[in-house]
Amino acid sequence: MNYETRDTYGMYKSHDNQGPGPRLMGADTLIGNDVYNHKDEDLGDIKEIMLDMSSGQVAYAVLSFGSFLGMGEKLFAVPWSALTLDTINKRFILNVEKDRLKSAPGFDKDDWPDMADRSWTQDIHAYYGTRPH
Repeated sequence: MNYETRDTYGMYKSHDNQGPGPRLMGADTLIGNDVYNHKDEDLGDIKEIMLDMSSGQVAYAVLSFGSFLGMGEKLFAVPWSALTLDTINKRFILNVEKDRLKSAPGFDKDDWPDMADRSWTQDIHAYYGTRPH
């Protein structure tokens, strides 16, 4: 499912076409969006968007990977800056190999990490090759 499908307010009916999509987007319309890599492999979908309340920036997208009917689901906090919006296919692109994602630091839906912990943040950004905001 993509952001245009979940647009209950009509906010994406028109935009200025100055970028790869709308310049502002509702977080709720992004939850559930598919995530693929550059090899066109399905990496999962976005389950949650985490906001840094002190800076007002989006910090992470929580990606679900490896689930079949909700079984065996592993969650990953992916730095927002590691994702690119693919407006043609209405999905996000994460530049990571599927096998590398399988070994990425993840967590269980019932045991979330402390995403505000600085050492955890540094480890996640190092894994995806991004810089903390």
